[in-house]
Parts: sequence; C-alpha cells; structure tokens
Amino acid sequence: MPSPPLLESVNGAPLNAEQRQYLEGFFSGLASRGVTFGDVAPAPVREEAAPLIFEERVKKEEHPLDSYHLIAENALGNKAPDKEETFRFKWHGLFYLSPVRDAFMARLRIPGGQLKSFQLREIARVARELTTGYIQITTRANFQIRLIQPKDAPEFLRRIQSVGLHTRGAGADNIRNITANPTAGVDRYERVDVTPFVQELSQQIISHRDYYDLPRKFNIALDGGGLIGAVEDTNDIGASAVEVAENGRGVPAGVYFRIKLGGATGHKAFARDMGVLVAPEQLVKVVLALVRVYIKNGCRTDRKKARLKHLLDSWSLAHYLAETEKLLGFALIRDPLDEQGASAITTPSQAPETPHSHMGVFPQKQRGLNYVGIGFNIGQVTPEQLLRLADLADHYGSGELRLTVWQNLILPNIPDAYVETVRRNLQRLGMSVRPSNVSSGVISCTGNRYCKFSASDTKGHASDLVRHLEKRVTLDRPVNIHFTGCAHSCAQHYMGDIGLLGTKITLDGGTAEGYHVFVGGGFGDNRAIGRQVFQGLPHGEVNQTIERMLRAYVKHRRDSGETFQQFAARHEVNVLQVLFSGEDA
Repeated sequence: MPSPPLLESVNGAPLNAEQRQYLEGFFSGLASRGVTFGDVAPAPVREEAAPLIFEERVKKEEHPLDSYHLIAENALGNKAPDKEETFRFKWHGLFYLSPVRDAFMARLRIPGGQLKSFQLREIARVARELTTGYIQITTRANFQIRLIQPKDAPEFLRRIQSVGLHTRGAGADNIRNITANPTAGVDRYERVDVTPFVQELSQQIISHRDYYDLPRKFNIALDGGGLIGAVEDTNDIGASAVEVAENGRGVPAGVYFRIKLGGATGHKAFARDMGVLVAPEQLVKVVLALVRVYIKNGCRTDRKKARLKHLLDSWSLAHYLAETEKLLGFALIRDPLDEQGASAITTPSQAPETPHSHMGVFPQKQRGLNYVGIGFNIGQVTPEQLLRLADLADHYGSGELRLTVWQNLILPNIPDAYVETVRRNLQRLGMSVRPSNVSSGVISCTGNRYCKFSASDTKGHASDLVRHLEKRVTLDRPVNIHFTGCAHSCAQHYMGDIGLLGTKITLDGGTAEGYHVFVGGGFGDNRAIGRQVFQGLPHGEVNQTIERMLRAYVKHRRDSGETFQQFAARHEVNVLQVLFSGEDA
C-alpha cells in the first residue's frame, strides 16, 4: 500500500478524498524513481550580517545628497538638525557647530584655490549679509564661513552656487577640495600647468555619485612644479610632475606625473611613491581609478581605520597598483625609485629653494607680470578686505585670485608698474606683502571657539604668539609654526618646524588648555615627522617657551644657512630640551 500523505490538512481544512489520492500518487511516483525527502539538502541557515555602524547606516537609509529637502524644511522653523541630519548635511558643506555654537559653518569647494573677482565679491557679501562675517582661509586653499542660522542655510547655498561655486561634498565621507600650486600657469619654474587637470577632476567628482560614498574623508593634491608646492605628499593621493630625459628604457622624454599614496600626517604618515609614471592625458583617469579601489576595499566597520593609509597597512603598493590597473584596463609605466629615493630617468627640479615663496612679490613666466603673495592674521579675513582685494584684482591684475594651503592669498598678473601701488593699498587694508619671518610661518586650525573637537583656542593663542615674538625675536630665515587643536591635525602639526598639538591638562586642581610641542617636521624634499620635546605645556607658557626655542636656534646653529629643521635633526631630544630651557647644553 502507498505511504500515507505527509500532509493532513491545507489552510486548516482536512484533506478530501481527491486531494489525498493525488498526493499518494505523487509521492509513489517519486519513490519509484528513487527519490526521498532525505535526498533534499536542508535550506542553508542565513547568518545575520553585522550591524552597520552609525555613519554607514545613515548613508544607506537615505543618500546624504538627497537630504536637501530636510535643510529646506528645517529652515522654515529655524530648526537645528538632529544627529542624523547633522551627519547628512555635511554632504552639502554645512557643519553644525553644536555644542560650541548653535549655527552652521559652511565649507566651500574651490578647485585649486582659484577664484574670480566676482566670486570673491559674492562670498564677501554673503558672509556680511547672512553670517557674522567670520571668514577663514583653510589649509586646503579654501574658505570656511561662520555662523549661519538654519533659516539662512538654503539662501546661503543658493547664492554660493549662483556664482559657479559649490559646497557639495565639502565634508564627511567625500573627496575634499582638490589642491594644487597656487601659481599654476604663471610660475616660471613649473613643469606643467595643472589647472586643466584640477578642473576636470573636480567636475568628474561633482558629477558622479560613486565619489560621494567613501569609507572616510579623502584628500587629493596635484603638483606641477614651481616655487610654491602643493604639499602633495600629505594627501591620500599626491601627483607630482617630473621631467623624463632621453633614456634607453623606451620611455618617451617629456613631462609625467609620479603618484604617491597614503599621506595622512595626523597619523604620522607621508604618502609613498608607487614607482610609476603617468602621462598627463591619463592623469584624471588614473586618479579616479585609484579612488575607486579605495571605495571598494576601504574599511567601513571602524572609522579609526578607514583612511587609505590604513588600507596600505595591510596591502602592498604593488597590490594596490594591480587592482588599479584592472580597472584601467592597461598597465602604467614602471619607474621604481632607488634606495636614495631617486629615479634613473627623471631630471631634478630647476626651481631654486625659496623659503615662503607664497609671501612677497615674484616675477611670473609672463614677461612684465608678477604675483603678489599677501599675508593675513592666521588665515582670518573680513568681508571688507575681500571686497577691496577683488577691486585690486580688477584694477591692477586680471580679475583672478588664488588661495594657498598656507592660509594666505595671491594676486597674480600684476604689471611691474603697479606693484608698488598694490603694495601700498594692501598696507592700508592691514595686510602685508613683506611679513616677518615669524608671522609668515604661523598657521592654525579653527580652534575651540568654533570647533567641538579642538582642545584649545589655537587661533587666539597663535595670534598672541605672533604679537609676542614680533617684539622680541628677529629671524633671518622663516620658521614654520603650526597650531592644531586635536589629533585630526588640520594644521598638520607634525610637519612644522615647530608643531603644537592642543590638549587638556590639569593645572591648579582644575582643567586648563595646553599643548604638546614637536620639532623638526618638514615636507616635500625635507619631509619628516616632528619629534615631541615638551608634553602638556600650559598655554600661558607657550609664548615664552617658543621664544626660548627660537633664541636657542639662533645662538647654537652652525651658521646662518642652517634651517631650524636641520638644527633640530642633529640634536637628541634631551639635548634640545636643555637648549630650549635656556641652559647651556
């Protein structure tokens, strides 16, 4: 007799005779072919995926670029953003400053730091009419503007976009403002004008959503050579122009770019050379492929291990290159560096070593024209100053202005006959083209007046230091002094001659602002990570300590040609501590 059916009911009703007869026939047929239910593999148990971290969950629930409607809705009631909105709004360049301030900071996107005078005027007017007028030049050749109420955010964004600028992707898990030589196209010593590559790369990024979902923030810099570098080796991707000479390796002579990966000086890491040469016409495609490899393989489960530098802790450069070439569909020209970091087929730069070439008057490659590097007070500038600078650019230049990573501004294309006139006008505006070797080298992050991460008032303390040193110390060559308020290292304290990292210290039974002090950092051909010489220095002792450090340098250096970095490098830390304490070594 056939086996009884495995089912006794359907939808709660008992099987009728016809249903029972059908099932008995069905199972008998299976049995005659040797099939039993024991032959069927059990359904696999689905493992629960690890929960997404907050940032990745928020991005998946609604793409932050689609959150503009929330900015507009909040504006109707002047409503502060909640936690998720605060994260999403960074994709629109808006950073809510709570608990330090109940308002937004806006960061712009200014590719290569290049501006037109009409854009500068609108930035100044927007800052004056919709904010408190606080404008800061950043260490990515960019502007940050504070304080914007939620009710004014849509109008702020509209007006910035109306002059061809963007805030899109200026923060969070995006590619930040692309930096380059501020004198691209006018520098007498540059190998190639990188402006077209910066503009094309920026347009590609703005136009494709793939580049708005990175594991973490990302920095790119292009250096075409010349007097003012782009500090490209501090970026996740740095491209440096080189000249390839006639050679026997089959590489055509001409200009190429070397590619470096993994710079993050806040993590004590400079970018490492990949050992390849990239033709200029391939540069944008190669950079975007490098970014895509990071997007696919970067860590998305731990924000502290999500930078490209961390991926390279487990990947070799050769592995990263192989994955990049898979995307490109072609191989790049190999040119590995030797143990001394030199290439056998590229020629050295012809640019003279000129400290602080971002300040002062320098002749351009265009005959009879000059660029003028203008000094500011720790990167702070007012709307009125910007309006007057726009006028100077129109009246005496070509209507162009350039921001630098050193938190200052350059006026290009000034005819010889107008240099003195421009100089006098700048002095009347409270700006200088001949700053001292002290003030020209001091840069600072935002500090705790406007940033919740900063442990100290870096802007205020840096300004105090400049005033103190100007009266007491004379230097015959510049010294770079970098103030940064937290481990994010926006002012790159590790690469300064003197770097100060903000911290909280215990003083007189309470908590006070202080600094860890580092010396001997550098960049470019002199790149080095600074060494710590003092820990937990109270901010009230900073001015006197830095003064003693500079006096010790001037007194004990080998000769006037020895830089502060060279001086620091030839002494052990304990010896420097003695010298900097005012005692004889």
